[in-house]
Amino acid sequence: MERKLSRSAKKLASSPIQELSYLAQRSNAINLAEGFPDFPAPSHIKNAAISAIVSDFNQYRHVQGICDHLAKIVKEMHGLDIDPLTDVAICCGQTEAFAAAIFAIIDPGDEVIVFDPSYETYEAGILLAGGVPVHVPLDPPQWTMDPTKFLNSFTERTKAIVLNSPHNPTGKVFTRGELEAIAGACCSRNCLAVTDEVYEHITYDNAKHISLASFSGMQERTVITSSLSKTYSVTGWRVGWAIAPAFIASAIRNIHIRTTDSAPAPFQEAALTAMSSRPEYFESMRKDYESKRDYIINLLARVGLKIQFKPQGAFFLFAELPDDYPHSDVEFVKKLIVEAGVVAVPGQGFFHPNSEASNQDRNYQKRYIRFAFCKNSATLSAVAERFGKILDAGGLSVLH
Repeated sequence: MERKLSRSAKKLASSPIQELSYLAQRSNAINLAEGFPDFPAPSHIKNAAISAIVSDFNQYRHVQGICDHLAKIVKEMHGLDIDPLTDVAICCGQTEAFAAAIFAIIDPGDEVIVFDPSYETYEAGILLAGGVPVHVPLDPPQWTMDPTKFLNSFTERTKAIVLNSPHNPTGKVFTRGELEAIAGACCSRNCLAVTDEVYEHITYDNAKHISLASFSGMQERTVITSSLSKTYSVTGWRVGWAIAPAFIASAIRNIHIRTTDSAPAPFQEAALTAMSSRPEYFESMRKDYESKRDYIINLLARVGLKIQFKPQGAFFLFAELPDDYPHSDVEFVKKLIVEAGVVAVPGQGFFHPNSEASNQDRNYQKRYIRFAFCKNSATLSAVAERFGKILDAGGLSVLH
């Protein structure tokens, strides 16, 4: 009966993280794997959702006010003028917005450039649309974009580029120079861009998020996707959006309506309150996450992991195994769960084969571990306590 599956379904393998999740549950491990906060969402936003439910905003709904807010936000942040009536599609989270954008622009055989390492849903959406992901490696340890590698990845079949900045899993914020190179290539080769900007408000050390759409010639060829999830600590509310030229936004809306029909109605209403948050909210959030980032960097460095890149945005740390550690990232995480009661994500799940790279060149792809630090202080203190037992027993040698 397995032969009844579609070719697209067969292309999507089960995530290796699932096996580790089961092991983590059995071991009662502290979860630093998944990128969601374990602390409460802001009270005023939760109260707005409760009020919306009590007021019976519980049926299919499109809240135009979200689009109006987004028009003001992208104007203030990026200097972009958009029409809230035609240029925005509200979706069920950024994940659906991204998938709908890919389905709207990609035909079978179209190539889509994705920077590696990358969040796994990008490749999945491209494959489901019949597209061909072309992975361009960012160079460790600073995860810089090599302009030559990037330009060499283009062919006559290249249709679009995917850009995630601030970046999951590394915490990289693409520089203005890198963005200029990407924008220049898109314009000269007439390519579209689909951006994932969910961490747009979470940057550190004076790093600034710059939207690719703000560069000359790019607004008319860029689809911006984002959501409430990360900024307001409501990853389960599933309210996201795509901002795009009207003809693309219309196609995305049509796909959204025929697949999920409506983002959750009460949470759309609550989004109006969230998006009206004062500047102090964003500054407080950034400082809090920056403090957590510094805490986990110091903690993991004490245990013996290599921290060669300090996250500039998002809320993940991509730590490297020490040179003398003999096992892969997957084996390390298994041992970390059993010996320390902490679960993280093996880095290899964010990397993809590159036909131009030798096996030697790809060795680093099994040497990274992603830790999520979007956790409350009690959780991080508990991690420190459990890691203390490893330190008392001789550090990472316990996990050899």
